[in-house]
Amino acid sequence: MKQIEISAATSIVVLTGAGISQESGLDTFRDAGGIWARYDIDDVATPEGFHRNPPLVHDFYNEQRREAAIARANPAHIALADLEKAWPGRFLLVTQNIDGLHEKAGSKALFHMHGTLDGFLCEACGGRGSWSGDMSISSTCPLCGRSGTLRPDIVWFGEMPYHMPDIYRALGEADLFLSIGTSGTVYPAADFVREARQAGAVTIELNLESSRKGHGLFDIEIEGKAGDCVPTFVDELLKGRIS
Repeated sequence: MKQIEISAATSIVVLTGAGISQESGLDTFRDAGGIWARYDIDDVATPEGFHRNPPLVHDFYNEQRREAAIARANPAHIALADLEKAWPGRFLLVTQNIDGLHEKAGSKALFHMHGTLDGFLCEACGGRGSWSGDMSISSTCPLCGRSGTLRPDIVWFGEMPYHMPDIYRALGEADLFLSIGTSGTVYPAADFVREARQAGAVTIELNLESSRKGHGLFDIEIEGKAGDCVPTFVDELLKGRIS
């Protein structure tokens, strides 16, 4: 079994998915009863769906934005923020989530590869920035002043996730890769564990149930609720060794 010890040269990359926010009251996407069981992906999560029916897409993300605004970071989010502060080496948190709960917990070294609910993207000027409250077809771009051109700053299916060169660079230098609360089915994030393994990293999954059981991609698989297993894991890691 591989082992990892705390060292100033040790680099951690953490990937999180919707499962880490479930205990904060936010729905996952692919579980039974999740968001994609209630909505058609093609209607609300593609550029084509947005151009067909902008009001529907705005309503969908307005609802998510309102729910995320009142959600609170749970112990798993807080534990990762604490790990970032205490870790003596390099640390990067990559999230597929758009809810902003990692920021609420205090995470700083953070990439939102799928964008954020509290951001806008203008299809006229290409500008991006922060956004609060509802968005509609009559909303005005704060940068160019045009209306009817705003969309949520969310990476939809068929679009390239953000920060990919920096993420792959970090994976190539990682000594430890953690995958938390993600189904492991959406690419390119689903391939991060392979990238990290090829770089020689120890790979660990923390999830309600194993996403790759029997595939040998993770050196250690820890099953349980994120709010329980992530704080315990972080505490053990900071004490010196996980094996």
